[in-house]
Order: sequence, then C-alpha cells, then structure tokens
Amino acid sequence: MPVLVITGTGTEVGKTVVTAAVAASALAAGRSVAVLKAAQTGVRPDEPGDAAEVERLAGPVTTAELARFPEPLAPATAARRAGRPPVHPHEVAEAAAKLATEHDLVLVEGAGGLLVRFDAAGGTLADAARLLSAPVLVVTPAGLGTLNTTELTARELRARGLEPAGIVIGSWPAAPDLAARCNLADLPDVAGAPLLGSVPAGSGALSPSAFRSSAPHWLAPRLDGSWDAEAFRIREAPEAF
Repeated sequence: MPVLVITGTGTEVGKTVVTAAVAASALAAGRSVAVLKAAQTGVRPDEPGDAAEVERLAGPVTTAELARFPEPLAPATAARRAGRPPVHPHEVAEAAAKLATEHDLVLVEGAGGLLVRFDAAGGTLADAARLLSAPVLVVTPAGLGTLNTTELTARELRARGLEPAGIVIGSWPAAPDLAARCNLADLPDVAGAPLLGSVPAGSGALSPSAFRSSAPHWLAPRLDGSWDAEAFRIREAPEAF
C-alpha cells in the first residue's frame, strides 16, 4: 500500500505515536517513508508539530505539513478563526499522490476523528482517502467506550466505499482492566477488520533508539512488524475468552 491514511476514533487516542511506529517499522524493513500531516492545529509556527514528532521517534522520514493553525480546534474552525485558507481534501490527495511517486510508503495522518471537517464545505479525511483509493488504519483506545466509536468509524468508512485496513490500539495500559481485555476480541468483531497492533502506553516517551527497536514488535506483519494478535490476546487476557 503506497499510501496509508491513519485516523482515530477521536482525539488523543495515540495517532501520532502509532504513525511513528508504522514509519519506524517500515524503515526497519528497508522502505522509504513520507509522513503528511494534512492540517496541524494547536501549534505555534515555531513549535514542532506531529510530523516532526514522528520524525524524531521513527528516524529519517520525509515530512510535509499542508497547513498550520494556532488554536487547538477542528481544522475548519481553526482556519476560520485564524483568517487563513483551509485545507481541502483534494489538496491532501494531491500532496500524498506526489509523495507516493518518490517513496515506498506515504502515511497521511488526520486530525482528530475521521469526520473532523477540514473546510466550510464539510470536506474530511475520509474524502481525501476516497480520492486516493487508500486504505485507512483506525487508531482506537483500549478501554470502555471504544467499541461504539470504532464500529461507527468502520461503518462510515464502508458507507463511503472505503475499507478499514485494520485497527491499532493506540495506548495499551500496563495493567489493563476487564473492559480492555475483553475488547481485544470485540474490537475486530465490531469493526469487521483485523487487530494489527497494540502500542504500549507511554511509548512516545521512549528514547528514539528504544522506540525504533521496539516498534516492529507492536505491529502485525501487514505493517512490517512481528506482533501476533492471537498470542497477545492469550497473554494479556486469557480469562476473557
């Protein structure tokens, strides 16, 4: 998959760290990687954004950012309040397609959830994915409440003619509760898509070298890793099945 779109079931679910893990695993497999942040919000011009964080953690990737708005709001709202032009889905698709001519893998990271609006016309990351005919990786929380938002996201993807590539748990707790353990079986069931990884909580605080060496162990072979969903379920939640 030359372009992989990465979305979340909401904000603060671990999209950037998962994007970095996917990038690090691809780099370890010898692939060239570009990371495109469609719209960065809540960051000043002199501050590093999500794409820079991916590069810091993952290593030598090409980074691109189409627009940056200072307030931590939905991109359409942040653009309007800043008096700046918004990002449109066709611009995201065009930028990703260009990067795909020069790299083995292009990761397009969204802002918030799938249907967060980029512009006043209601354009979203889903529209960009449709223009690209790209698979969409869904990053989701581990615990209570995640089944509903994950299923809604997967249903919306399919309603738009898109297929979820799979699910990655963005922050797996060191001491998972019963809901999180049961969700290991329930998440792929409600999404109709495989569980392709689980990133330990706090992974973004690792040193870059530790992050890069660990990332392939958090992701399934489809994402250039060695993680095994069934073995993980048996180890983490044997009593939940």
